[in-house]
Amino acid sequence: MIWLLLVPAYLLGTFPNAALVARSRGIDIQQVGSGNPGASNVARVMGTKWGVVVFVLDGLKGAIPAAAGLLLDERAAAYGMLVAAVLGHMFPITRRFRGGKGVATMGGGALVLHPIVSVALLALWVIVRKLSGKASVASLAIMVGLPVGVAVKGSPGWEVAALVACNALVLVRHVDNIKRLLAGRELSASRN
Repeated sequence: MIWLLLVPAYLLGTFPNAALVARSRGIDIQQVGSGNPGASNVARVMGTKWGVVVFVLDGLKGAIPAAAGLLLDERAAAYGMLVAAVLGHMFPITRRFRGGKGVATMGGGALVLHPIVSVALLALWVIVRKLSGKASVASLAIMVGLPVGVAVKGSPGWEVAALVACNALVLVRHVDNIKRLLAGRELSASRN
């Protein structure tokens, strides 16, 4: 019965926060910057403040389903609903499966499921972004760091495996960023 909540979690994930925030300022976010409808591209095109707004809104798309699963006292359901929301964000049926990269949505769910690890990783993201000047490098660092941190914390193996699988999908969505990084052509993190 709880697994019926996967569909609403997916649909919540499809909500186009970046597109709506950018459109409110007269910008089609998929036609500027990297073309990605996510917080990093909004920050790059519109400034850090707007990127943070989208990051928080996209984070809520992961946090709400994860929290709902925990309220139902089903940790496995919380993970399932988080994955559904991340998939909705990355592959929204409402936008021909062209969505964001899932970092903020995954981060919001992780904050609910593993708050201490997530706060440490948020600090890591800020440090790596400042040092590298690239949000993609910071995002890759925390996607690798999340399952490692959860494993070190002593969480059950199935939780670590679930995070590895979900983060692998997020990393796959960063293949173009990785190619640009290796070629020295990756865009800067944001304008201020």
